[in-house]
Amino acid sequence: MPDDSGALRARQRTGTGIGLLLVLVLGAALLIALPGDDGPDDDACRALTVGPWKADDGLTAEFARYGDDPGRTDDWTGGDGTHSVRLPDGRVLWLFSDTYLGPVHGPPNPHGESYAWRDATTPLVRNSAVLMRDGRLASTLPAPLFADPAPDQWRWPVAARVEPRSPGSSEQVVRVLLWVRTAGQSPWIYGVPTATEVATLSLPGLRLESITEVLDQRPVADPSRRVLFGTTLVEEGGWTYVFGGDDGRPAARPVSHAYAARVPEGALADPAAWQYWSGSAWVPRARPRPVLGDGRRKGVGSAFSVVRDGGTYVLFTMAAGPKGLTTVASYWACSPAGPWHGPAKEFSPPLPPGQVAAYNPQAHPVLSGEGRLVLSYDVNWLEMTGAAAQLSRNVSLYRPRFVSLRLAAAR
Repeated sequence: MPDDSGALRARQRTGTGIGLLLVLVLGAALLIALPGDDGPDDDACRALTVGPWKADDGLTAEFARYGDDPGRTDDWTGGDGTHSVRLPDGRVLWLFSDTYLGPVHGPPNPHGESYAWRDATTPLVRNSAVLMRDGRLASTLPAPLFADPAPDQWRWPVAARVEPRSPGSSEQVVRVLLWVRTAGQSPWIYGVPTATEVATLSLPGLRLESITEVLDQRPVADPSRRVLFGTTLVEEGGWTYVFGGDDGRPAARPVSHAYAARVPEGALADPAAWQYWSGSAWVPRARPRPVLGDGRRKGVGSAFSVVRDGGTYVLFTMAAGPKGLTTVASYWACSPAGPWHGPAKEFSPPLPPGQVAAYNPQAHPVLSGEGRLVLSYDVNWLEMTGAAAQLSRNVSLYRPRFVSLRLAAAR
């Protein structure tokens, strides 16, 4: 997927086999009440920042355990583009973009290093899904879960939710947002943005029923102006707010712009139900306007995450500039459409040794609770040349890592 830093933006990605970006933080100042509020309460909008945080070694180790299991020959062993959704029966469905399957061999590797490794010829699939039961990863669904739409095109799954099959229906399905990309040349080494789709999976069997295109970006001539939706979503007040981003060219825009759309609950797979923020209103079939980003200091990576805490929306993204390889920044707002305040406080999560980078900070509300927020970040080899060999030489590199944090009022 994409990398969010200046000259390295060409590596920007949110679910590829080689990319960079990640981790978390946010900030602001002051306490602010929503218009019409008499004072702060549980639903008031207030400036938030990151309080105490720490590495979540337990979750990180669980993905290492599952990926290294020598008894598995066709399961997930590494991937990026990490998203999660809790199913009605309590299972957690984990969705990944570029993924390695196949056997993993215990250390030492062929170079004599103390790393678990895979054969360098192991193929990469464009997406996968893994089921977790009672906190343990249990099985990989047949991969790829979402077939390529055409030659030289692929699908990366991003955010997902369980919703009614249609508005008001008592039957539930899983809806998965998909990014379609088309093979391209530099600077589009991770694919040219092409379209946003929505897949429908049955429950409880998770059978793929349909894939619907909701926003075709091919008519937009400049690929850097194309917007793909679904990097993150927030449910609130009968609406699903879906956020997206563009892929700015590194020389012109070191950071991307964020965009917002909304869809009534139960209608994610209905293109006619989508409304886009036009800069002043939610409008159907409109050219979306940015809700965040000046193309220089303020903005997002193409992979970012938004959560809602009371009346406040908090956005996590990689920092602008070179820090975007290691450091997460944050913004806050009282509405999905903004205005967004920041960037604020930043911090850098743990990274393994070597020429690696972090990217794709994603919140996981399904694992959060009691004031604790769990975020994942993906890790990849920094340089594209030889990256596949490095990821096979040390399989622990290309897997999500986790942190947990608490949000606090800014002082």
